[in-house]
Amino acid sequence: MRRRDFIWGSSGAAAAWWAGLRASAAEGREISADLVVVGGGVGGCAAALAACRAGLRVVMTEETDWIGGQLTSQAVPPDEHPWIESHGCTASYRRFRGLVRQFYRDHFPLLPGPRAEARLNPGNGWVSRLCHEPRVALAVLQQMLAPHVASGRLRVLLRTRPIAADAVADRVRAVTVEGVEEGRRTLVAPWFIDATELGDLLPMVGIEHVVGAESRSETGEMHAPEKSDPMDQQAVTWCFAVDHAEGEDNVIARPDRWSFWRDYVPAMTPPWPGRLLSWECSHPITLKPRSFAFDPTGRAAGYNLFTYRRLADAGQFAAGTYRSGISLVNWPQNDYWLLPIIGPGVTAAQASERLRDARQLSLCLLYWMQTEAPRPDGGTGWKGLRLREDVGDGPDGLAKAVYVREARRLLAEFTVTERHVGEESRMQETGKGREEVVAADFQDSVGVGAYRIDLHPSTSGRNYVDLGSLPFQVPLGALLPRRVENVLAGGKNLGVTHITNGCYRLHPVEWNIGEAAGAAVAFCKARGVAPRAVRNRPPLLAEFQQRLRAEGFELEWPRTRPL
Repeated sequence: MRRRDFIWGSSGAAAAWWAGLRASAAEGREISADLVVVGGGVGGCAAALAACRAGLRVVMTEETDWIGGQLTSQAVPPDEHPWIESHGCTASYRRFRGLVRQFYRDHFPLLPGPRAEARLNPGNGWVSRLCHEPRVALAVLQQMLAPHVASGRLRVLLRTRPIAADAVADRVRAVTVEGVEEGRRTLVAPWFIDATELGDLLPMVGIEHVVGAESRSETGEMHAPEKSDPMDQQAVTWCFAVDHAEGEDNVIARPDRWSFWRDYVPAMTPPWPGRLLSWECSHPITLKPRSFAFDPTGRAAGYNLFTYRRLADAGQFAAGTYRSGISLVNWPQNDYWLLPIIGPGVTAAQASERLRDARQLSLCLLYWMQTEAPRPDGGTGWKGLRLREDVGDGPDGLAKAVYVREARRLLAEFTVTERHVGEESRMQETGKGREEVVAADFQDSVGVGAYRIDLHPSTSGRNYVDLGSLPFQVPLGALLPRRVENVLAGGKNLGVTHITNGCYRLHPVEWNIGEAAGAAVAFCKARGVAPRAVRNRPPLLAEFQQRLRAEGFELEWPRTRPL
């Protein structure tokens, strides 16, 4: 059995999972459901959970063969706010986090100390309180969805992407998808959720949307650019995992684009400090040169990139479980910002070539680390670094899918701007000081989130935009298109701006968005109303919000200090 075919977890959950997929494969060319969730990433899985929990029949598609998006196929450990262990997410997301920890206790030879740690961090990475391997997240998500797959409420179509939509006036009747194994199918439902990584359903359906950066005059945001630019989009990153064995030679073949990427100096405003392939980059906040250390042996002082997104800390497990720590490489050095992969005039062929170049950048970074990177001991290169192809299980030994920070964003009933959540902007708006200012209250809140407004360097040549933000709410209006009635946003394609996308794009927020969308569809089906009516009729909204609270949603923050 190939590693890619193996599902971690209980045999019962795995059997239910594959039985459900076989049932899906046996269907005819048209599949009907109460809800179609297009995209099986973090938001898509949460949407399916919420809808199935309410008894709806759901079909969920996923372009790769792993559900979970950022958590799995993109291989990114969860980026979370400082209060995540106690509040600031939905109950089901907290359950996911607990199941990840329990999975390690049940299936891994943890040492007694880590095993007893209630807040176990398997990788001991310092980017997150819960750094873990993508396959563990995959197993846990499958475990959470398994009862719904087994019952027939949920059908998952893997390696399947949307290619067209049948929309009449303000409603969508069906979405046509194409699967690698099953070919084309038509998914028919009264409700659809776009939980794709790039907002793929929006142009197919004809939903009004925006790409890239809005202008300051359009949004009133103090940090928006003077002119709108659809090609001003955050970098994407093709992540990969490495471990290390001193004395081994694991150097990969020299990548095709080595001569370009080795000498590439970003043309950024404000300027980048030098070559991209170096241990120096722009500080995200000050934009001054910032140096990192890198040492897979753990002896380096200062900010050691090897431990930053470490997925597995060998020191927490019985000897021999891991030969070293496993580190996830998602750094400024492999952020790809040469050209956008979506936007006006970007063809599918161009997007494919740019994604290939993003993979080449990551391979060149690995090759540089193995052969030329300065070492703390004065040497060059770490030949013992090994590309862990099994961890990412994707093209060229990297992750299955590129890490996407910014998607198409629908023009929504309500758009969240910097004026609602930015710390500096809110101080200016309200006249309150740093110690008392809070984000704007949304009467139609369906959840909460918190993260800095963190924009990575962009395809327009703009350097970092990293701003203080305030713990915020997720408004229902941001999930609703202005015109189309039966499609909701299920991820980072909601009604935010280029600026506020920077704090609404992270794992727990995307989960909340998707889960709220699934819950909204279930509520609307039960009450025979449209989401717009729920938002605009106070009695309906109060009833819906009461139901969300009963299901473990947090709709407001305690008056917490800003990030």
